[in-house]
Amino acid sequence: MKRLAPALRADNVPLDLISLIKTILAATKEISFRVSQAQLGGLMGSTLDENIQGEVQKKLDVVANELFKDILLESGFVKAISSEEEDTSVAGEDNGKFIVSFDPLDGSSNIDINSLIGTIFSIHRAKPELDAADPNQFKQAGTEQVCAGYVLYGPSTMLVMTTGKGTHFYVLDRTHGGFLLVERNVQVPTETQEFAVNMSNQRFWHEPMQNYISDLLAGDTGPRGKNFNMRWIAAMVGDIHRVLTRGGIFTYPADTKDANKPFKLRLMYEANPMSFLIEQAGGLAVTSEGRIMDIQPTDIHQRVEVIMGSKNEVEQCLSYYK
Repeated sequence: MKRLAPALRADNVPLDLISLIKTILAATKEISFRVSQAQLGGLMGSTLDENIQGEVQKKLDVVANELFKDILLESGFVKAISSEEEDTSVAGEDNGKFIVSFDPLDGSSNIDINSLIGTIFSIHRAKPELDAADPNQFKQAGTEQVCAGYVLYGPSTMLVMTTGKGTHFYVLDRTHGGFLLVERNVQVPTETQEFAVNMSNQRFWHEPMQNYISDLLAGDTGPRGKNFNMRWIAAMVGDIHRVLTRGGIFTYPADTKDANKPFKLRLMYEANPMSFLIEQAGGLAVTSEGRIMDIQPTDIHQRVEVIMGSKNEVEQCLSYYK
């Protein structure tokens, strides 16, 4: 098992990007520790505040965001950051070569029940012609990502990451405090009998998704001719990790519940990084209208429809929209 830096050098990752990745992981190791001690340290429960999304912040959301923000801005590698917990982008070093988008604690509704949560991050090269304080730095498509990944705080602390040379699994070895490569070039099985979707929203979905899920639920008595199992962790990091590990389809489709918010997941720090990981593992990551990573962002908190996972099953889902 290789350590992180030699594994990245083997993929010809530039040294400045390796340094930034190590900085990000220093933050996640601290978050991992804070998560494990949250019950003992008075960090359970919610604050009295809401983030820019209108979501009530958990105490650990705030702590994780501040840790991530401080470490990144102090590193000197980053020109600007954007976060789920920040209203707009935050300027860093004028000469920084990279910008970082992140969800500091995905799945924070799971904190109080001690279930899966994680950190998602996406790295682009900074635009030298734009000021560090200019949020237009972040109007870059997912195809321009140079690195994406997540850290899952589960029974082990696991890093799943790509720099465009495949999707790799790393595990935090607490005996020496570093991440070790445990699986290279993970591949998502093309066929699956598992799906992940929030069924409580079923009545709000558009007709094609209603019909698709109904056919899955019909099992071997329906047109698909086989039984499917539903799995739903309510944290994107957990659901996507299961897809990467053993296949499946994950979707958060468009719905009519709120006319002002037809989509749930955020493009820059949820959909794009997860799409990069899924595509590098041989899967598909799309909306009902096209590839997620081709979307040209208009806002750092832009929301999108998400359908991703095993190639053949995603294509089956898309066939209902034709």
